[in-house]
Amino acid sequence: MVNIIISLIIGALAGWIAGQFMGVQGGLLRNIILGIIGGVVGNFVLGLIGISASNIIGTLIVSVIGACLLIFLGKLLLK
Repeated sequence: MVNIIISLIIGALAGWIAGQFMGVQGGLLRNIILGIIGGVVGNFVLGLIGISASNIIGTLIVSVIGACLLIFLGKLLLK
């Protein structure tokens, strides 16, 4: 149960940070979803080049990178 709460907090924070970097505004639910999916995408993409996260800070960084990639791809598709 604690892991789920920590994942939601990291997801929300990662989504918010990515939104700030990419100049996109959104609500808490959007940030949580974006951060969690961003974590999956970030782990996959960075895993391809041999990089993995091993702690909370690393997980946050990987999630932010993945969320930024998702925002970037979303912007490309909506043009």
